[in-house]
Amino acid sequence: MSDHVHASHPAIAKRLKRAGGHLAKVVAMIEGGSPCLDIATQLQAVESAIVQAKRALIQDHLDHCLDHVVADVPLERRRPIDEFKAIAKFL
Repeated sequence: MSDHVHASHPAIAKRLKRAGGHLAKVVAMIEGGSPCLDIATQLQAVESAIVQAKRALIQDHLDHCLDHVVADVPLERRRPIDEFKAIAKFL
């Protein structure tokens, strides 16, 4: 398995594929003359799904790749890294 493929990637890809399907429906809604409020609601759902996928990808990267790099750092010196990982969840 590649260093850039993580256990969470299939779930993230599934989420993005689902968002892609919803986005295609939004395009059809626009082309079909659906009400703007309905379109905006669906676009918000697509945007939210993409943002959540991005956050999951970034958090997974921090949890796996960053931990791998600092594995030999003594625990008392890892505090700033652990704090960074915790605060990154709010991004």
